[in-house]
Amino acid sequence: MRLNLRFIIAIIVAAVSLFGYFFNTSKNEVTGETQHVNMSAAQEIALGVQAAPEMAAQYGGESPDARATAAVQAVGQKIISSTKAGQTPYRFQFHLLADDQTINAFALPGGQVFITQGLLKNLTSEGQLAGVLAHEIGHVVGRHSAAQVAKSNLTQGLAGAATIASYDPNSPGSSIAKAAVAAAIAKVIGLRFGRNDELEADKLAVDFTPKAGYDPRAMIQVMKMLEQQGGRSSTPEFLSTHPNPGNRIGELEKEIAAEYPQGVPTGLKQ
Repeated sequence: MRLNLRFIIAIIVAAVSLFGYFFNTSKNEVTGETQHVNMSAAQEIALGVQAAPEMAAQYGGESPDARATAAVQAVGQKIISSTKAGQTPYRFQFHLLADDQTINAFALPGGQVFITQGLLKNLTSEGQLAGVLAHEIGHVVGRHSAAQVAKSNLTQGLAGAATIASYDPNSPGSSIAKAAVAAAIAKVIGLRFGRNDELEADKLAVDFTPKAGYDPRAMIQVMKMLEQQGGRSSTPEFLSTHPNPGNRIGELEKEIAAEYPQGVPTGLKQ
């Protein structure tokens, strides 16, 4: 009877997780994709605003360099005003973080975009900065955080259901091991989706940067710089959350060639 009850509870938990994921869908007006998300744009904005101070604090807070901060904000806003990103409900804010040792850039849901001084000082042109910011803007309009939350809820729910169903009171060690395996599987699934998100953000950057007057090939230069940095003793933090730059260079080249079969237009800022 106890065994049956555990299985019934596990089935209910799994069913609720699956229902919550597959029946919460929304069409992304920028990418055209139908996504599984369980939060509104307003909730994404609120979440990003709430988390921004804590994230900034992890990198030494906002940069005191007013000139560099203004440059980052100007490039970011130029991309927003020139592309579909400006037609979304998201409220974009661009932050330059004081940490000049860490090479990183990231975005929170709703429009909070960050770049460290450590990454900025390794960029050699305005076009490269535009490529980095356009990539992070791509994460926001692609609703990647919201989609990741929905996927995480699904995998955690299924992992919890598996743990309930497999729990053996006579062998608790075995049950813990099974739970660890379930958690590991969930993590691997999340990593795979994350890599796809990075490639989609690159694709959106290729679309956004020319519209704002920047050469999309500048992003390839950024990838080459990151690849060089990754070969040193201190791996950029950027590489811990983004896929291999070498692989992304090939994908970027394909996207640019497909977008501009006759060659990238002249006059775009490098």
